[in-house]
Amino acid sequence: MVTDMANRFKTILCGAAMISIAMPPLAAKAPDTWDSLHRVKGKRMDEVYLLPGADFRAYTKVMMDPTEVAFQKNWLRDYNSSTMTLSQRISDKDAQEILQNAKTGFESIFAKAYTGAGYQMVTEPGPDVLRLRTAVINLSVSAPDMMTAGRSRTYSREAGEATVVIEVRDSVTGAILGRAIDRQDIGDNSFMLRRTSVSNRADFEQAFGSWAKASANGLTELKALSPIDAEAQPLKK
Repeated sequence: MVTDMANRFKTILCGAAMISIAMPPLAAKAPDTWDSLHRVKGKRMDEVYLLPGADFRAYTKVMMDPTEVAFQKNWLRDYNSSTMTLSQRISDKDAQEILQNAKTGFESIFAKAYTGAGYQMVTEPGPDVLRLRTAVINLSVSAPDMMTAGRSRTYSREAGEATVVIEVRDSVTGAILGRAIDRQDIGDNSFMLRRTSVSNRADFEQAFGSWAKASANGLTELKALSPIDAEAQPLKK
């Protein structure tokens, strides 16, 4: 079941015509402003929005909200309808386990990336605490490698796909400071590979790691540039 936060992110994305959830390319030109945030050129993400005048210098700690994870619309139904036998279908319990594993892995990797970048992970707001809100939406797994009664092997060019939404706020005031969105084909290859639960986990962890590193490094860069203007450059005095 898709959570309220994931639904909200999906509604925002679709309503703003920023990203085509079902298709890899951007559906249309992203709007220049979004919730008072200004679109800037992103180095590592498809779309990046920042608040003009934002000052990130005070933030030395990060408080991370629970990550919201949601499958691509109709993914479970479509996957089950394409299987050859009933034993290959994914149950609701299996689907929830996939989502929980993705959530746990994502949060662990992000916390490790921020800690490695020199930020302390905390659980309470404070004047030096940045609140990080994340969602992994439109998640699909090409070959979930479910246990079946007989032998079966699954092959695919990709392990799956996912879109990440990262939002940062001041932990005390709740003021939104930035938002970034990025979509990736997970474990993309030019030829078919056998997919297993082990290879899927490795491919998704690699994608989560690249998002985590981009997010943590991005904060460090913003601290060096702060306060920033509408182009994410040092604000001229």
